[in-house]
Amino acid sequence: METITLQMSDSNHSFPANFQAMPAPSAYRQAKKMYRSRKGFYQGARSAALIIVGIFSAAFGLRSFLLPSEFIDGGATGISLLLTGVLHQPISLLILLVNMPFIFLGYKQIGQAFTIRAILAIGGLSLCLALFDFPTITNDKLLVAVFGGFFLGAGIGFAIRGGGVLDGTEVLAIYLSRKTGTTIGDIILVINVFIFLTAVYFLGVEKALYSMLTYLAASKTVDFLIEGIEEYTGVTIISRKSQEIREMITEKLGRGVTIYQGAGGYGKQGYVRDDTEIIFTVVTRLEVSKLRSEIDIIDADAFVVMHSIKDTKGGMIKKRAHKH
Repeated sequence: METITLQMSDSNHSFPANFQAMPAPSAYRQAKKMYRSRKGFYQGARSAALIIVGIFSAAFGLRSFLLPSEFIDGGATGISLLLTGVLHQPISLLILLVNMPFIFLGYKQIGQAFTIRAILAIGGLSLCLALFDFPTITNDKLLVAVFGGFFLGAGIGFAIRGGGVLDGTEVLAIYLSRKTGTTIGDIILVINVFIFLTAVYFLGVEKALYSMLTYLAASKTVDFLIEGIEEYTGVTIISRKSQEIREMITEKLGRGVTIYQGAGGYGKQGYVRDDTEIIFTVVTRLEVSKLRSEIDIIDADAFVVMHSIKDTKGGMIKKRAHKH
């Protein structure tokens, strides 16, 4: 085989004629890899911080409010609290035992990554309840129900924002929803109705009623944290003056728009008007009234459809404040 000899400063090396040197990784690839590594680290640190905050918030709500008054919540946490009052076993142990079937189900239905985060979050909550001593804040039943639910719900919400879970009931709801075709919300409602009816039998009517108030406070706090501080509204606009409306949204409100090309039809003959511009934009709930007023000024006959959006990412919705 023919060889090619390369002269080096101190020795000679021979390579086959068909030898091809491996290209060195480009600076762009290295920079991209470093960026992804840093981004992954920051995301992991943010998730861990949110889960830790959630653990301490939930533990504070349980130890300082709910446990001294024997109030319960819904879901797996509610079952754990109810069993604590009936069996007089430590809440730290029961939270682990009650959530274990849900964690196993989550491994089958959602995946390994979810299971690991769930084990770490629930195990962290159990350890926090076992190792840390939280003072009793108040004995007022109304304050206990409201603020106990608030801190517990905040803990669950922060954990979910961090990718973990402190209450495995929703995993069961997802599984049953896939099997039965029933909505997740309906299944959670049925589970909680059963829990509170059981609480009436073991704890009495008054504590069960306060526990329902605790559940409402917790669920609203969870929704608030998961859906975000701001509430967004998606707006679809069909108008003959789409150009003017588009300029108004981008210039006066400072929001981005998406333009779709569509066709309208109505009547028995199915009349179709081609080349219809359909405008879509996302605004905060504080801007809805101003947007509607501006649309009415431009085209009072414009067809406007609005629907709520839980949260948004990217675009102009969070980057530019609207102009007054």
